[in-house]
Amino acid sequence: MSPLARLRKRCLALPEAHEVEAWGEPTFRVRNKLFAMYAAAGNHHGSGRPAVWCKAAAGNQSLMVRAAPERFFVPPYVGPSGWVGVWLDRGVDWRELDGLLSDSYRLVAPKRLLASLEAD
Repeated sequence: MSPLARLRKRCLALPEAHEVEAWGEPTFRVRNKLFAMYAAAGNHHGSGRPAVWCKAAAGNQSLMVRAAPERFFVPPYVGPSGWVGVWLDRGVDWRELDGLLSDSYRLVAPKRLLASLEAD
């Protein structure tokens, strides 16, 4: 399964998550609020490597990038807002990425949806 297919499956498993193409790439949203964006290797956003950009809690981006720069990076455009990039081409820890996507989703999802997520 391709990295995009795996990413898509994980993102769309979250309550009311949906995919919207924006800027030529798949983005993942809940109630039209972005929580993840794919960056293909072949465009200027991917820097030659496939990646996903996720919203991160305050302070997490710098901790992650400093701790594992081979896995995490500051993405263009949304990086100054604290988003973190995760490379998808070398030794991806998909369990860890599931947690990051879930955290990102939780940062933008309405409280009612979060309650339903907690009930599962």
